[in-house]
Amino acid sequence: MAQNQLCIRIPEHELKILDRYAKKTQRTKTDIIREFIRSLEETTKG
Repeated sequence: MAQNQLCIRIPEHELKILDRYAKKTQRTKTDIIREFIRSLEETTKG
């Protein structure tokens, strides 16, 4: 599978939220964001 890169701009307070969540769950920010994107697929089916 080809890998692509996505650069986004987010406010610092949102990055802090993501950082805290990643540390709490011991996951990478990439993993968290990819899981969220996959969850969107379920809402767009139909």
